[in-house]
Amino acid sequence: MSPDLMTSAWPLNDWMPIVFMALMGLAMLTYVVLDGYDLGVGLLMSRANAAERDTMVASIGPFWDANETWLVLGVGILLIAFPKAHGLVLSALYLPVAVMLLGLTLRGVAFDFRVKARVAHQGLWNQAFIAGSGLAAASQGWMLGRYITGFAEGGLAQGFAALIALALPAAYVLLGACWLVMKTEGALQERAIHWAKRAWGPVVVGMGLISIATPLVSATVRARWFALPEFIALLPIPLFTLLALGVTRGLLNSHRVRGKLCAAPFGAVVLVFIMGAIGLAYSLFPYVVMDKLTLWQAASARESLSVILVGVSITLPAIIGYSVFAYRVFRGKATALSYG
Repeated sequence: MSPDLMTSAWPLNDWMPIVFMALMGLAMLTYVVLDGYDLGVGLLMSRANAAERDTMVASIGPFWDANETWLVLGVGILLIAFPKAHGLVLSALYLPVAVMLLGLTLRGVAFDFRVKARVAHQGLWNQAFIAGSGLAAASQGWMLGRYITGFAEGGLAQGFAALIALALPAAYVLLGACWLVMKTEGALQERAIHWAKRAWGPVVVGMGLISIATPLVSATVRARWFALPEFIALLPIPLFTLLALGVTRGLLNSHRVRGKLCAAPFGAVVLVFIMGAIGLAYSLFPYVVMDKLTLWQAASARESLSVILVGVSITLPAIIGYSVFAYRVFRGKATALSYG
């Protein structure tokens, strides 16, 4: 679509599709951050002993199920506010969505059964939890890569999706390790610092490769980011990302991360995810599906959006309130695992 045609397709007085796109983006970013750290913890369980695994599960136990509510909200907004895009996206991503749901189901079953199973079977459920975390993380990366390219065919687009399918789990591992630095102490906290340092390098390399590859696989992204004066205006996004990554590494190297600054690496990595989301939002707008459907082409009728907005205005504060309440009640270091 040419710039002139694209501009003419923007009825800027029709603001509701923009609101719903922003709400969907907020829901998906919140999901990636919140469920991202517990997927990362699940992946790190492969490196832990039995006692450490129990503490790791305890650190995410009060939150992980509620974290997935944000995924339901994001997909729900896509379904009811942008039904044309919903059909196109899920048709193109049917298989990876099924793999993700399989992974999330494995995690849910393993979480409940791992502590109640006989000793001989506990290892099996631990492996199921780890495998479910890996399947969910890798499939989400693949879906993101396919979405960014507008589901383009060809080896370059497929390779780009495979790159993100490897990079996103690495980012989740870094996020999960920083979560454990914040939520644990003693020997496990030391191991979490070590895990975070080991994950930091692959994340930096992965983000660098993705930054190089994205303009190559998408002419729209290339035009958006490398035209002047937009290029200069957008420099704060990569600069803040690099700064956040540098701060993360510096904090992990400091002895203070074992004390009062234990939450700081997690906050810095969250900032990296936020910068990535801002960059993605700028690259996509005004499309819901890159180069295929704009917000207004994919949106439901104005009357439908008005009704949906009332429902979202009730649902969203309830989810936020519950999340804030849960994180406030279970703040502080993780305690001994209990299913009583």
